[in-house]
Amino acid sequence: MKPLYRLLTLAAAGFLALGAQAQTPNPEAQIRRALAERIPSLPKIDEVRPTAIPGLYEVRLDGTEIVYSDAKGEFLIQGALIDTRTMTNLTQARIDKLTAIDFSSLPFKDAMVFKQGNGARKMAVFVDPNCTYCKRFEGDLVKVKDVTIYTFIMPILGPDSRVKARDIWCSKEASATWRAWMLDGVPPPRAMGPCDAGALERNVAFGHKFKIDGTPGLVFEDGTRKPGALPASEVERLLAAASKKG
Repeated sequence: MKPLYRLLTLAAAGFLALGAQAQTPNPEAQIRRALAERIPSLPKIDEVRPTAIPGLYEVRLDGTEIVYSDAKGEFLIQGALIDTRTMTNLTQARIDKLTAIDFSSLPFKDAMVFKQGNGARKMAVFVDPNCTYCKRFEGDLVKVKDVTIYTFIMPILGPDSRVKARDIWCSKEASATWRAWMLDGVPPPRAMGPCDAGALERNVAFGHKFKIDGTPGLVFEDGTRKPGALPASEVERLLAAASKKG
């Protein structure tokens, strides 16, 4: 069965009971109690709140995971809630709000900084040295003019990523070493001796906190977030939009 059909089937089953449950007293307490009893392995429930659909409640788990429940916690729906009038993915919009990043609060001390042109516009990228898409994106990124790029090395692809990240971060000219590796395939020199590479661990922790689960991950000055290796033209569009909002 296709995922959309399966979702609709689950939703329909739940909605059959919504009318009778609309008057459930204190649905938040009821949902929390029922789900805790019936699904002990369910992550911590952070919040229960009504949706735009009468009798349907958003259940927020473990920070930013969203599922839906009827007023008694008898049905649990996992999937996207779509507003068909605007075709807006309300679930994703909610997650985006929960994981929004205030650009000014980024830990800039843990980033490499690249100023291209006058550097007036700003963006941040979270990258792994062994990420093929990051390498391709780096090639497009160097073509973007008048931008300051804060590059956070976030080694999440395995032990070799951590080794390369440390070698790059601890090199004499980390920014030059980074681009030599990403653009030209020049291996970073082996880091010898003591080096404070705590920034790399902090970057991984920051990515985990804000659900930056893959690389490259992009953050623009207006808080807009985008995953993946976007073409330079799309980066330009997002930078222009962020500048207007600023």
